[in-house]
Amino acid sequence: MFRRIRETAPAGLVPLAWAFAVAAHLGAVGDRPVLIAHLVMDALLVLFVVLSWTDMRTGVLRAWRTVILVGIPVTLAGTAGLLAPGLGTTPLLVSVVGWMLLPAPALWYTARASAGTARPVNRAAAALSLVGAAVYLAGVFVGGPTDPLLALAVPGLALVGVGQTAGIVDAVVRY
Repeated sequence: MFRRIRETAPAGLVPLAWAFAVAAHLGAVGDRPVLIAHLVMDALLVLFVVLSWTDMRTGVLRAWRTVILVGIPVTLAGTAGLLAPGLGTTPLLVSVVGWMLLPAPALWYTARASAGTARPVNRAAAALSLVGAAVYLAGVFVGGPTDPLLALAVPGLALVGVGQTAGIVDAVVRY
């Protein structure tokens, strides 16, 4: 049962994380719930990579193991930024943009290694992650890191969320 949870939970957690990020940017979620979410993500990422280490030794799964490994300090940066507001917005920006960009190469690699409908789904997912990150960063550039222009930041987050959700749901259904 626990293996099945590890194999399917990301299909729910990925869209939940991006929806939560949108809600936080819109001010619908305060700093404390965002901190709690980061602490939960920190723990889940470490737990997932430890429990799945041997299952993710080769091929596409190895690429995803690398994403998770690099994602741990990226998520910890966001946690640090929330725990120590004196650090400024850089750690939070690193966390958000890091997770926008990190999966893109693994999604592209998954597309190259896949056949059938998995190929275009993962290519589109990678492209949406990159385009979403660019749109989000345009909002940061226009509005500044402490107050990104929401008219760009929110659609950027949404594009990433849709792309990465499509990629993970495809993986859960296919494998």
